[in-house]
Amino acid sequence: MKISNKFIASFLIISTVIGFIACEDKISPALEKADPILVVDAWINNLPETQTIVLTLTQPYLENTLPVGVSGATVSITDNQSKVYNFNETDKPGYYSWKPIGGEVFGKIGNNYTLTIKLKGEIFISSSKMGRVPTVDSITFETEKETGGTKMVTRGEFWATDPVGVGDAYWIKAFKNGILLNKPAEINFAYDAGFSPGGQTDGVVFITPIRRGINSRDKDESPGATGNLSPFTEGDSINVQIHSISYPSFNYLNEVTLQTDRPGGFSELFARPLANVSTNIVNANPNGSKAVGFFNVAAVSSLGKRYKKK
Repeated sequence: MKISNKFIASFLIISTVIGFIACEDKISPALEKADPILVVDAWINNLPETQTIVLTLTQPYLENTLPVGVSGATVSITDNQSKVYNFNETDKPGYYSWKPIGGEVFGKIGNNYTLTIKLKGEIFISSSKMGRVPTVDSITFETEKETGGTKMVTRGEFWATDPVGVGDAYWIKAFKNGILLNKPAEINFAYDAGFSPGGQTDGVVFITPIRRGINSRDKDESPGATGNLSPFTEGDSINVQIHSISYPSFNYLNEVTLQTDRPGGFSELFARPLANVSTNIVNANPNGSKAVGFFNVAAVSSLGKRYKKK
């Protein structure tokens, strides 16, 4: 019996796929060791609450422990009008905080800010501008059949309009029942009212995918279920915050999403390779040690609502 080349090719492809699927051996690759470097988590905003900057050290990729907090640093932020905000170390190693007094909030829209970290004879610096932010006008809910299914689901949607003038960027945070939705697929950010520069979305209502990006992506774990749970059920609350971010911060969040929202499984073979994300933390001494992380100062607008069936 003559076997066609097409059959042979198909057999080889199927065999290769089965080989990948059947490969379940665990491996522990020997990774090159690197000295730990400073990690700066400095996302500051003008909400009337304590502002915190976290300093930790990098650790080996396969190490399954919490990062080590960095103590003994001097941390401050200075604006372009010479006002200084001192961040004092707390009882928790690596955590430095500034507490508002008498209703004070951090910063002013339009001002520029410089972060300074003095640590073991080195000085790390970064800069950020507090951009403007639109008002969250309203939050609505809609119940409809899930895509491709028959189950009824309720989704939330916020409404806001980007101010006129190209170049504003935002991080939209959603808190369901007081808990931040922070899975990689739930990171929701915008350039003007769209996804990216050049989208012709200046000065208009945020586009639909961003308005609806406030919904949770929780999987339905019940027996035989497929797809996600309904984002909202009777009594659930949602709080939407729009944080103004700089363009470098917008790029940073885009990089973080690409590196953390991984497809997994067989499709990972064709995914974007893992890579380091950018940073705006620099050493005042070009020959000094490096640092990673990010600094941003945000203005925030917010609105909350509780879902009630009609």
